[in-house]
Amino acid sequence: MPAVKRIEAGTLSSTSLDPQNWVNKYADYLFKYAFLRIRDQDLAKDLVQETFLAGLKGLAGFSGRSTERTWLTAILKYKIIDYYRKESSGLANTKAIVKVEEIQDSYFESDNGHWKSEHVPKPFKVVQDPLHDKEFNRILQACMTKLPALWSSVFTMKHIDEEKTEVILAQLRLSSANFWVIIHRTKLSLRDCLQKKWL
Repeated sequence: MPAVKRIEAGTLSSTSLDPQNWVNKYADYLFKYAFLRIRDQDLAKDLVQETFLAGLKGLAGFSGRSTERTWLTAILKYKIIDYYRKESSGLANTKAIVKVEEIQDSYFESDNGHWKSEHVPKPFKVVQDPLHDKEFNRILQACMTKLPALWSSVFTMKHIDEEKTEVILAQLRLSSANFWVIIHRTKLSLRDCLQKKWL
């Protein structure tokens, strides 16, 4: 008899959840999900453990409208958002923001806002090659580690998780104006980093 039973509607009941096998079934997937978003192995492991604990505490609240994996991923997602909020409010973040803003101020002419000639964007080559893509992703992740935590959080939620802007604003408690400034500065910073390390 399988540990997880299917019920008539094609969903799981809370009584058929199988927490004893969560680590074997979902730990690797959840770790990869967390690591992609926070780029810290130890923290990713901690968040996965916290997810399993929260799942155990919330067994009775599982409605059965999703699979075990989807349900656990949703719990992990909220753990990551809590981490984003904590990181984005820290004082250490201020130094990183000031440093990036100083660098970005050098991109544009102060009198007309146009690109300075040495910073005009260069075209990226598009190559359909798995090794090429893997190398690009590695460099992109390295560039993202240089971003202030809030900027990295906003960029990840918008462009990796494909969250709607309204959801990001609510979850990270941002104004619309702050959100668009962060997105703009993040893209400038990533472009600069990628041009130095990739092109």
